[in-house]
Amino acid sequence: MVARLVYGFQIAIIFSFSVTLITAVIGTIVGCSMGFFGGTYDLLLQRVIEIWSNIPFLYVIMIVVSITTPTLGLFVLINVLFGWMGMTWTTRTMTYRENAREYVLAAKALGASTRRVITKHILPNIMVVIITAAPFLITGNITALTALDFLGFGLQAPTPSWGDLISQGKSNLDSPWIVFSVTIATTVVLTLITFIGEGIRAAFDPKKYTRYE
Repeated sequence: MVARLVYGFQIAIIFSFSVTLITAVIGTIVGCSMGFFGGTYDLLLQRVIEIWSNIPFLYVIMIVVSITTPTLGLFVLINVLFGWMGMTWTTRTMTYRENAREYVLAAKALGASTRRVITKHILPNIMVVIITAAPFLITGNITALTALDFLGFGLQAPTPSWGDLISQGKSNLDSPWIVFSVTIATTVVLTLITFIGEGIRAAFDPKKYTRYE
């Protein structure tokens, strides 16, 4: 049980951090470009994102599992394909706000390039939003992988996973320590990640460290 809990934790962390990092990068790039350029470019991407976000994620997982053997890399890819939209909307809104501020207008008037305005002026001032959202994305990805494994659409045996342990505990109610151990481990990990994220957010408090250059 301890070995499966440890290795299940390792897989869940690798999965959640990989998905969070990739979706944050993609969402930030797309969102910043939408908020900075606006106009027709912004409207077209909005329609594309709205159409893409309406594709049922669970059905895609079910189809993929039915036609191929699911792997950790495949699940990371699928979750990235359907998970980058949330960060995009957030960074787009923040970029719109920062793009109208005086320091950005001054940088443009001085002849700063688009890349410099975004990377040196806008991005550092919206980074706190990305950092604040990251812990929730990590915990959400851990929960999503656990739920998929529990439903049988996740990683297949003998790969250790918390969802598979919960499923085994449900089938063996005379051994309550199986469910209790996974539940306690999940609760502790998600709580610690939330606290760590709150500490990082406080360290980058925009009221103290917002940069206007």
